[in-house]
Amino acid sequence: MDAARFYGEAPYGAALVHGGPGAPGSMAPVARVLAASGIGAMEPLQTATTVQGQIQELSDTIRSHAPLILIGHSWGAWLACLTAAAYPDLVRKLILVSSGPFESRYAKEILPTRLARLSPEKREEAEVLIAAWKDGTITDRQYDAFGTIMDTADTYCPAAREADSDPLPCDGSAYAGVWEEADAMRRSGELLSRAAAIRCPVTAIHGDYDPHPYRGVEAPLSKVLDAFQFILLEKCGHEPWREQYARDDFFQVLRDEII
Repeated sequence: MDAARFYGEAPYGAALVHGGPGAPGSMAPVARVLAASGIGAMEPLQTATTVQGQIQELSDTIRSHAPLILIGHSWGAWLACLTAAAYPDLVRKLILVSSGPFESRYAKEILPTRLARLSPEKREEAEVLIAAWKDGTITDRQYDAFGTIMDTADTYCPAAREADSDPLPCDGSAYAGVWEEADAMRRSGELLSRAAAIRCPVTAIHGDYDPHPYRGVEAPLSKVLDAFQFILLEKCGHEPWREQYARDDFFQVLRDEII
């Protein structure tokens, strides 16, 4: 797998950091829209199986284009924060899209919210996959299936989904390797402590229907960051660019924040 994919023309002033961990290519639809708007964008593709490995991997990938704007989605928002804190000279602005909460007390409601939104059949299937994840036996195929089920719970009203001309497989090993470590950082307070070292402006964009509670992003970061703003989108789930009602507002906010 290449270290990054590029959209539009240089200079590539924005880097879109995918979530997961282990969901490479998931930010491609956003990168394509930005490129069509005249904003050159790069999409780093993470393969490392540790948090520090992904920080190093991302910093190495963006270094020749720095300083730039990092736009991180979900886990990618955490990774963007950790990278900006460790390498402040590489990042001039952070945009966090649908970030996971920065304190564990807010995370307790995520899975129950998701499961409550599923049909009984899909809930049973999800619980089987969750068990495989917890015992470390989840395969890439199962990881992909779990993501598909969660999409249903995470979306308020899906827009027409564009075909991906260059799909990339999910990486279950990256998920297994990174997530346990990242969650431990959140539980210990290290995640928020590292985020407090960020010196560039930070904007968080979040949907009001996202099962990842927006207060878990807004409240902790507003306490530790000086240059922080929070934008809440209505009728919007975890992937704003795939929402029928919020898509246009999301891209308008994104363009305004980049330009």
